[in-house]
Amino acid sequence: MPSPQSAQPHTRVTDIIYNSIADWVSKYRSIFSSSDQLGQCTPDEVKRVARDLGVTAKELNVLARKGPDAADLLLKMLVALRIDLKTLEKSEPYVVRDLQRLCTTCGVKSRCEHELANGTAAERFREFCPNAFTLDALLKSRPSGSTMG
Repeated sequence: MPSPQSAQPHTRVTDIIYNSIADWVSKYRSIFSSSDQLGQCTPDEVKRVARDLGVTAKELNVLARKGPDAADLLLKMLVALRIDLKTLEKSEPYVVRDLQRLCTTCGVKSRCEHELANGTAAERFREFCPNAFTLDALLKSRPSGSTMG
């Protein structure tokens, strides 16, 4: 019979595994739910929503399949660049929407995550970020030494 001390690490490992599986299932359900909701719309409704968002129906379907957290790295990048999202949303809502769209479909998220984790994203985003041009323009348009917001 195992001692209580030897059973405790096994329980922690089991909890970690169960929690990881539960997180994965949650994310899967969220993604499936987003995609399914769009699938319940008529083609005309999808086209109308896409037009309102400034994207094609095909792009909207791709964005919906990516899930609600697909542009989370953008929020971290804005923090790294000291750009205030709330202020930007008020002054340039279409710019924010375009930044989110490009971030969602970005193919180099692992590089972005790495640079953000290392604290080098603000210096190196121009090398990999599909939003580099817009982010650079935002940085150049703010008064020297201030944050945007």
